[in-house]
Amino acid sequence: MKKIFYGLSLLSAIACQNNRIQQHQLTGYAQGTTFQVKYIAHPKADHTAAVDSIFKAVDHSVSTYDKSSLITALNRGDSSFIPDKTFKIIWQRAFTIAEETKGSFDPTVGPLVRFWGFGPDQRKTADSTAVDSLQQYIGYQKVQYSNNTIVLPAGFTVDFNAIAQGYTVDLIAQFLESKKVEHYMVEVGGEVKAKGRNVDRRTWRIGIDKPTEELDESNRFQVIIALENAALATSGNYRKFWVDEESGIKYSHTINPKSGYPARNRLLSASVITKNSCMDADAYATACMVMGIPKAIRFIENKNHLEAYLVYTNEKGEWETYISPGFNDYIQ
Repeated sequence: MKKIFYGLSLLSAIACQNNRIQQHQLTGYAQGTTFQVKYIAHPKADHTAAVDSIFKAVDHSVSTYDKSSLITALNRGDSSFIPDKTFKIIWQRAFTIAEETKGSFDPTVGPLVRFWGFGPDQRKTADSTAVDSLQQYIGYQKVQYSNNTIVLPAGFTVDFNAIAQGYTVDLIAQFLESKKVEHYMVEVGGEVKAKGRNVDRRTWRIGIDKPTEELDESNRFQVIIALENAALATSGNYRKFWVDEESGIKYSHTINPKSGYPARNRLLSASVITKNSCMDADAYATACMVMGIPKAIRFIENKNHLEAYLVYTNEKGEWETYISPGFNDYIQ
């Protein structure tokens, strides 16, 4: 997650039939990105403070940009580190998915993320020698965790940026449900979870951006889906990147833990739908981007609980799509 600037605001309360419930809308900036939360509830049901506290709690646990966070303490070898509930949940799921994807998703990729300029530091040129030297500090299998004790080998760090926003979405959704909210849409940085219907009694409609560097507001979306009781996450290499000043090669923010380099394949974006967990969708979308087309398709087709929409280029540079059978059911 990037440095956080909290800016929650209750923008609107749109009256529903008989004025007993309204659609509330919260928007702001957190975790280095924008967010919006829409939910239908009693007019006085302002959950701004609670949503704010959820963002802060997640960041205190796993933000690598927060010098006082738990993950920062772990990465610097602080003996006082004690994982909280949020840290334990994200850790367990991240390392489970790392094993499941055979390292295409790897929480120990942090040193490479920072080296390639997608952390606090910037980079303008590639350095193959440095990449080779960093590879010794990558590998989820080398990290030990038992009885709340985590042992990181020397030089290792962990990074949950590719899963934490999805988990934040899940937490906000869980909070709303604890308040008996049956209709909501939660979105953080493009990761979404929706339940029930919107104020017009229609299924929540979510647009998936075209994988282009610049947004064209008049023709923005690759596809629009109706998301009901499900979660969606999209990962792509089309906006977060830098260009090597010497070679002109574009380096994207999705790092392949196995090669040490930003993922370079024909896959432009991966959108993954799960029934329950936005955290899972977030991690699997990242893993697909690392895998590339053939492996990602095989992976999705072997997972009954996942649906995917992949945009990629063919050998002629033309856009093509892979749509899993179940994803078609969501397309409008």
